[in-house]
Amino acid sequence: MSGPEGSRGGASWRALLGRLRDRAPRRLRTRLALAASAAVALVVVGVCTAAFLVLRFKLHQQLDQSLAQSANLVSRQEQASGPGVVRAECRYLGAPACAQIVPREPADDPAEPYALPVSDGTREVAAGRREPSYRAITVAGHPARMLTTSYGDGRAVQVALRSDVADRGVRQAAWLLVAVGAAGVLAAGGLGYGVARTGLAPVTRLTATAERVAVTRDPRHRITLPGPAPRGPARDDEITRLAATFNTMLEELDRSVTAQRRLIADASHELRTPLTALRTNAELLALADRLPADRRARAAGALVRQLTDVTNLVNDLIELARDEEPRPLLEQVDLAGLTRHTVDTARERWPQVRFDLRTTDRATGALRPGIPSRLARLLTNLLDNAAKFSPPGGEVEVVVDDRELTVRDHGPGVAPGDLPHIFDRFYRAPSARSLPGSGLGLAMARQIARTHGATLTAEPAPGGGALFRLSFGPWPEAPRA
Repeated sequence: MSGPEGSRGGASWRALLGRLRDRAPRRLRTRLALAASAAVALVVVGVCTAAFLVLRFKLHQQLDQSLAQSANLVSRQEQASGPGVVRAECRYLGAPACAQIVPREPADDPAEPYALPVSDGTREVAAGRREPSYRAITVAGHPARMLTTSYGDGRAVQVALRSDVADRGVRQAAWLLVAVGAAGVLAAGGLGYGVARTGLAPVTRLTATAERVAVTRDPRHRITLPGPAPRGPARDDEITRLAATFNTMLEELDRSVTAQRRLIADASHELRTPLTALRTNAELLALADRLPADRRARAAGALVRQLTDVTNLVNDLIELARDEEPRPLLEQVDLAGLTRHTVDTARERWPQVRFDLRTTDRATGALRPGIPSRLARLLTNLLDNAAKFSPPGGEVEVVVDDRELTVRDHGPGVAPGDLPHIFDRFYRAPSARSLPGSGLGLAMARQIARTHGATLTAEPAPGGGALFRLSFGPWPEAPRA
């Protein structure tokens, strides 16, 4: 259809489909139950329909075979008989088949009427011009099935049997199959709902957990995973793996939130003291006209130093908040040359400490991708840490290889209890709390190492002191935090 009427018809169909989609169940469990029930129901209906057709065919085939046997019997027993009714008990279910012999020409018919209907087709079968055929008829008010076949010698034989039993059997089978099909559909609905509910139980728990996390903002919730079977391994299906992955994601989120809270708490604790000192010195300078010149100069100098400390602390926090290195800033870095420049700068900053730099032949001219400023900051933090713990006149040994860099001091070393926490943010060993610093240098050094595909470790040095080992690997595909 074309034109406005066709457009209106198409629009009405689209509107109907839209309404059906809007009214369709939105819960996944309901949709899965309906889909499973519909699939099983189609199978049940198909099986019942096929069984009905096969049963009906077999019953009719059995009736047709009985008619063929009766026709053969009449042919053998009535060879000398002329046209006319042979048997006519079709009105009784238990009686033999009613039979009659029909000639080719109507003029040869007997005076008595036939018990079974005779048509032109019957004459053609008698003349041999048509194949034998079956036909449904009514005899004495009862349904029957009739076979017309050639009798020979220009005659046809017709036999008929009551079909009440076969029809009743077909009807009973139909009702029975309808009942079985309806029960199967109902059972399929119940089983489909049960299967959907059981199969989606982990998804339901996952949804409930996600909703609790969204409401409470507490990522410590977890989904309870099914344990191992009494006689077999634990479940490892897609739903269980999804739940396990969601639990892993919650663990990572919980770890990230905890680290963020600890960073904020530590930063606020570290900033409280210098901010208080800044406020005190600022209040003193507000009364500068009442202070002696020397005290006013000391307060101004302390204010500048404290501002520098706070600025460095804030810059360190900003650096630690960065979770990856900007790829556009990558360069081919000469690690040996960068280390040499950083050691020269450290000698100027720590004149009371001797720095011994050794570069292997393999490190000379070796290049690796990196960001020079960030790698310089990593080396500076390691050198400052080693110099801070070295005694006056002590020595810091720096060895550069093509895949490794070590920094060793000869100070008191790292206590075994402090070694697991030495790279934590704001962590300061009891022996280092009187020294300057905020406890962020080593944490920042490890983060820079990770984002450059390197590993930074600390260990006690042979003979005393601490040894920091920076081992380079391939640049990671995705920089890690």
